[in-house]
Amino acid sequence: MKKQSFIQGTLILLAAGIINRMLGFIPRIALPRIIGAEGVGLYQLAYPFFLVLVTVITGGIPLAIAKMVAEAEGENRPEKSRLILRTGLALSVGLAIFFTLVAMISASWVSNVILTDHRVYYTFIAMIPMIGIVAVSAIYRGYFQGKQNMIPSALSSIFESLVRIFFMLWFSWLLLPKGIAMAAAGAMLGVTVGEIGGMLAILWQYYVITKKDKKQTNPTPEQPVLESEVIPSDPDGVKANIPILRCLLGISIPVTASRLVGSFSYLLESIITVRSLALAGIATAAATAQYGSLQGMVIPLLLLPGALTSSLAVSLVPSISEAAARKDLPTIHKRMHQALRLALVTGAPFAVLMYILAVPLCNLLYGNADTAPMLKLMAPFALFIYVQAPLQAALQAMDRPGRALINTLIGAVVKIILIVILASQPEYGIYGAIIAIIVNSILVTLLHGYSVVSLISLSLRVTETVKTLCAMLIMGAGVHYVYTSIPIADVQWIQFLFASAIGMVLYFGISLLAGLISLRDLDRLPFIKRRF
Repeated sequence: MKKQSFIQGTLILLAAGIINRMLGFIPRIALPRIIGAEGVGLYQLAYPFFLVLVTVITGGIPLAIAKMVAEAEGENRPEKSRLILRTGLALSVGLAIFFTLVAMISASWVSNVILTDHRVYYTFIAMIPMIGIVAVSAIYRGYFQGKQNMIPSALSSIFESLVRIFFMLWFSWLLLPKGIAMAAAGAMLGVTVGEIGGMLAILWQYYVITKKDKKQTNPTPEQPVLESEVIPSDPDGVKANIPILRCLLGISIPVTASRLVGSFSYLLESIITVRSLALAGIATAAATAQYGSLQGMVIPLLLLPGALTSSLAVSLVPSISEAAARKDLPTIHKRMHQALRLALVTGAPFAVLMYILAVPLCNLLYGNADTAPMLKLMAPFALFIYVQAPLQAALQAMDRPGRALINTLIGAVVKIILIVILASQPEYGIYGAIIAIIVNSILVTLLHGYSVVSLISLSLRVTETVKTLCAMLIMGAGVHYVYTSIPIADVQWIQFLFASAIGMVLYFGISLLAGLISLRDLDRLPFIKRRF
């Protein structure tokens, strides 16, 4: 099985991430038009519970598998890699079965007692089958990432997106005559079908790649693989008889705890936001609609450029784990500088476009500009979100998940407190929740950054940040001028695309002149290297 470099793996995941984000906006655009903001709100209210359950089951296990498999492959022990995979599958599937039963039993109580809208029940029931499906898919993705082959994860995620989009929109449309609650449940059921498609895709690729590897290896009878070789002696002095399961739990539990903080924070955010809006005098249906607009329309749009940072985070874990095992600090510094520069430089122009062109963007995507003020308020702070993912991945790769957990916990507590204080005030309303989310993003990113800098004595390149901010200001002025003062068509989407294209060209040119992007970076791109 072919192993990719850090940059190649990132580019593969980036391509898949961009495709998935683009595909993901099809239901984001179409679903509000089918079931409305209130229906999207019902869908979004159920989703945080799913994230909590999946985080418990798969939160840290795939990352632990990726880390352990990367180390095993570095020792050239493929049998140990397969044992790690089987152990992770057994653990994850066992947890999935247990929590599926728990979710089925508690569905009615959650919908009627914890949440403010009993109509969420049908959506909650529709999501339960996903728990086991996601558990299996996540384990295989972690396995392939550990072998530094990102193609199976990329292809399966794209296939999952295609299947999900079709069935999500189809089921919600079919069930709409039965009411908004059933339509929202239909959308969630479509997501379940998509997850099934993604799982089958990655299982098929595992079968094909494993069969191919066996043909290439074909060990002779004189050189059998001994069972004693499956679990090697650890070079750091860990006893050879420590079970794989114990190692897996040792890595995954702190990571799971860290991610649980984020998932529980999201869950509490959904519950407390709607209840706080009710205290502010907003009716239940209107509060559900406002929350649906924020979480179902604005946040996904804001996270669209995060395709790169997510790819960087996934690729960083095995890359930094290998370097850390060799105590190769220069390589760790190099990888971190690459990741932070890419996250900052590539995310910046999108933040500018979402701020300057918030109104036409929301008009084009959602058919109205009601969500534009929310997007405009959050867009300038999106850079903190984009930089946060690689910083957290670095802490996990260097065996500091506990530090990431504390940072995330601090941010979550501050966010929940601010939501309670601000969103319950009539003068703030939903914007109180937005301010809380912004403060959380800034605080957690700064804490992660401080932790990484302290851990590896990383020198931050402040000049790159200053250059990026200057490029953003120039681009923003250019986009605003082009959109408002150089009309080329009466059609809004043409004017929007023209202004965006001019802004991107302007930003790209400034980045080249300022040294934020180099010709060497462009040479790494396969298409450009091949053509030019």
